[in-house]
Amino acid sequence: MVVLLNTHCHFVLLLLATLSCFSLKFCLGEDRITFLTPIKDSETLLSRSGVFRLGFLTPVNSTVHLRYVGIWYGKVPVQTVVWVANKDTPINDTTGVVSISNDGNLVVTHGRNLLLWSTNLTVPVATNATWVQLMDNGNLRLQDNINNREILWESFEHPYNSLLPRMNLGTDNRARENLKLTSWRSYVDPSPGNYTAGLVPFTFPELLIWKSNVPVWRSGPWNGQVFIGLPDVPLFIDGFNLNNDNQGTLSMSFANDSFMYHMNLDPNGAMYFRSWNTSTRAWTVDAIIPSTTCDVYNRCGPFASCSLKEVPLCNCIKGFVPRNNIEWNGGSWSNECVRRVPLQCKGDGFIKMQRMKVPANAEQSLANEKNCPKQCIDNCSCTAYAYDRGIGCMLWSGNLVDMQSSLWSGIDLYIRVAHSELKTHTRSKRAIMITAPVLGVAFVAAVCVILACRKFKKRPAPEKDRSAELLFKKMEELTSDNESASNQVKLKDLPLFEFKVLATATDSFSPGNKLGQGGFGPVYKGKLPEGQEIAVKRLSRASGQGLEELMNEVVVISKLQHRNLVKLLGCCIEGEERLLVYEYMPKKSLDAYLFDPLKQKILDWRTRFNIMEGICRGLLYLHRDSRLKIIHRDLKASNILLDDNLNPKISDFGLARVFRANEDEANTRRVVGTYGYMSPEYAMEGLFSEKSDVFSLGVLFLEIISGRKNSHKEENNLNLLAYAWKLWNDGEVASLADPVVLDESFGKEITKCVHIGLLCVQEIANDRPSVSTVIGMLTTEITNLPEPKQPAFIARGGVYEAECSDQSSQKVSINDVSLSTVTGR
Repeated sequence: MVVLLNTHCHFVLLLLATLSCFSLKFCLGEDRITFLTPIKDSETLLSRSGVFRLGFLTPVNSTVHLRYVGIWYGKVPVQTVVWVANKDTPINDTTGVVSISNDGNLVVTHGRNLLLWSTNLTVPVATNATWVQLMDNGNLRLQDNINNREILWESFEHPYNSLLPRMNLGTDNRARENLKLTSWRSYVDPSPGNYTAGLVPFTFPELLIWKSNVPVWRSGPWNGQVFIGLPDVPLFIDGFNLNNDNQGTLSMSFANDSFMYHMNLDPNGAMYFRSWNTSTRAWTVDAIIPSTTCDVYNRCGPFASCSLKEVPLCNCIKGFVPRNNIEWNGGSWSNECVRRVPLQCKGDGFIKMQRMKVPANAEQSLANEKNCPKQCIDNCSCTAYAYDRGIGCMLWSGNLVDMQSSLWSGIDLYIRVAHSELKTHTRSKRAIMITAPVLGVAFVAAVCVILACRKFKKRPAPEKDRSAELLFKKMEELTSDNESASNQVKLKDLPLFEFKVLATATDSFSPGNKLGQGGFGPVYKGKLPEGQEIAVKRLSRASGQGLEELMNEVVVISKLQHRNLVKLLGCCIEGEERLLVYEYMPKKSLDAYLFDPLKQKILDWRTRFNIMEGICRGLLYLHRDSRLKIIHRDLKASNILLDDNLNPKISDFGLARVFRANEDEANTRRVVGTYGYMSPEYAMEGLFSEKSDVFSLGVLFLEIISGRKNSHKEENNLNLLAYAWKLWNDGEVASLADPVVLDESFGKEITKCVHIGLLCVQEIANDRPSVSTVIGMLTTEITNLPEPKQPAFIARGGVYEAECSDQSSQKVSINDVSLSTVTGR
């Protein structure tokens, strides 16, 4: 009886032990894998707070059902994978298992325990002595359960295509390896791609991106706060830290510890910095590098600098000329620039270049700021020097490559040139120094004469500046025929800013705050004392626009309120200063994304469709729904601004025309606008109406769909309208779409949008649909759209030649400047 009882007790204990083994996963938590609790294809591991999940996945949009073990964001509805284990060995069925092997390694197997991936460690521990935990920061850890939970392996030391907060790039302390990111082969294939990115322990640490081990982008050296010469990526100031402990470790950290940030190396070699937007439930792209064509490594060749503000982009630095002028002028900049005058060693000097991304391969010198120039001049092989307080003295010898100018984070670079070259460079300065005093004396004399004349004629003292009052008086007269007295533009209706307030907000209109340049003048970013960010448009004296355009802008936009129109906050009229103050649009203009090979990837098809619809709704408000009937007359990609969520807002109303209530069409002898977007009846006859804006809208549609400018020449030297018409006739309309958005699931919608675009650019104005009709076509399932007629190809040869009279000057801009002034026939 006792024996039977003991046997029964042993059986119960064994049963309890077995059940406890199966429930161990639930005891320890769902964030762990143990020897007894592997996970199968249908199961996942969830970090303690649910931020990250590990399990089997198939990449989104993949047409092949291959299974990979990876880590992705658990709280994000869009699959966002940050790490993959068996990237080279996918599973083609659902028999996969992630488990702890007998030797203590974390392994991925399938079928009959066929090994596909392993942490591959020699673990001197007994079976069931290790376990794996998925941490809330996305790190997967293999730990020793016996030796004080020693970390034996972790995914953060084996990064793939994503860098997460608290993750390191650079030299790994444990493995002594240089940790790098590696891109996927494609968006649906996680196997290793052609691009890698990482920290290079040069004399001064730098971030690099390589394609097949060849550099394609370089950040510039780290100075303790920022990479010198990095494009406008504010995250590197506020969110990143480089632990320069002589071990070359770059760590990524944010003040916000939510871990909903990451940096991703895209299959095409671009690094995206993304943060999760809880309101839109989508990833927001905070920055992309490289972001411009000038960011491409050694874009312009040795001894040349790249600048987006210059035409052409590439120019030999001061003291140098192209080796082959014919190739250089033809746009082939790979051939190096050469010195105009050979160095003599003794007697050489330096030419200063401001706000530069310094060249590659800097050498360190212990010289202080005062002795840095001497350190270079005493070494005949030294070709340039620079000094930064965070780094110290930097010297270069040999070729100077990968330089950019006019960067907000750039520093002054001093180029060594021959003494005679230095004289040439300073000659113009000397002329200015001589001329300035002479002009100053002449100016003072002129002022004295004027004052004497005024005193002699006993003219009254000048009144205070009444420019603003006179301006608003003209505005009231301008709007008196269109609105009742209660709706007229009054001085009190729109805030007037003091010039000194706007100057302070923009740091005295610093070049570093310049957002862009339009026909009206430059636009600057600023911040008011209360913290509100603004965009300030300042009238340029060289602009073809002036008081009339500013009046137009204020009259038109001050009374308009619509989610797809940019908001005017106020203006400033003091003396000769004319400034307009707008809400700041952080994503800048549509053309900055649409025509950039790297940024255009952000604009997927759904985003582009929403942008087209938003532009239409803003335009409909102008034409029909606002208190004023307004024709914009300069609708183009650079005048469409994007907010944080990439919603479009129509801007730049300096050329807009307010119609009277009974007007449908008007005629002008002063044709304004941008060629490539102008309707034929407006460009040739000066006739404009709602249908003029519809023509511009059609051009915008085709540009948004294709990602190409109308001025860009396609096959057979056709512009975009002609090329779209050719594809329409050939039955290949869908091929017009930008490859970035081309998808079979959107094929019909893309074809319909091209169809609508062609209807809008028909040559005869009456054949074009109204904006309300366009919205109906976009937002409904209408399939029987009218056949389009041949578009007006008015941009042949790049510049339209118009007859001009003595009464107006001709100022022509093509696709990127806000103002064109010609005379209609």
